[in-house]
Amino acid sequence: MKNLLFTFFLLFSGLIFSQINPRDTIRLEHYATDSIPAAKPQAPAEVIQKIEKANAPASVLKVKKLNPTKAGLYSAVFPGLGQVYNKKYWKVPIVWGAVGTGVGIAIWNQNRYKEYREYYIAKLNGTPNEFLSQYPNLDATALGNAQDRSKRQRDYAIAITGLIYILNIVDAVVDAHLYEGRKDPDLTFAPAVIYDDYNINPPKTGLALSFRF
Repeated sequence: MKNLLFTFFLLFSGLIFSQINPRDTIRLEHYATDSIPAAKPQAPAEVIQKIEKANAPASVLKVKKLNPTKAGLYSAVFPGLGQVYNKKYWKVPIVWGAVGTGVGIAIWNQNRYKEYREYYIAKLNGTPNEFLSQYPNLDATALGNAQDRSKRQRDYAIAITGLIYILNIVDAVVDAHLYEGRKDPDLTFAPAVIYDDYNINPPKTGLALSFRF
C-alpha cells in the first residue's frame, strides 16, 4: 500500500512541475524567414563595362585631344594662332603685344641707324646736309657712335623678338600636350589646409598636388 501511494505521489508531482515554464525559456511566436533573393548572375561583358565606366569618368572620355604638331605649325605661320587652336584666348594679346613691341623697336632703331649713317658719311665726305647745318659742332666720332648704338639696339630687338617667336611656338606645343591632362580628375592642383600631426602649430593654408593612378 505504501509503495502504491509513493508511486502515485511521484507521478502527481511530475505532472504538476511539467506545467511550470522556466523563467529563462523563450517562446518564439514567429520565425524569421530568408527574404533576400538570390543575386542574378551578370555576364562578363556587363561587369567589364561597369568597371571601365567607374574607372574612366565620362568627363575624361569626352575630352577632345589636340594635335601638338598642328598647334606648333599654326603658331609658326602666325604668332598667337596656335593659342587660339588650344582655346587659350587670353594668351593671344600677350603674344601679339610682345612680338609687336619687339618688331616696333627693331624698326625704329633701323630707321635711326640709317639716319645716323647718312649723317656720318656726309660728315666724312664734307657733303652739305640739313642736319649737319643745324649742328655744326657734331664730329664724325659722335655720329659714328650714334650709328653703332642704333645698330646694336636694333640687333638686340631682333634677337629678343625671335626668342619671343620661338617661345610662342613652344607654348602652343606644350599646351596642346597638356590639354588632356588638365581635364583629368585624377590629376588635381588645388588649395588645401595643412595640419600639424603633433598639434604643435596651428593649421596653415597651402597648395596640394594630387595624382591618382
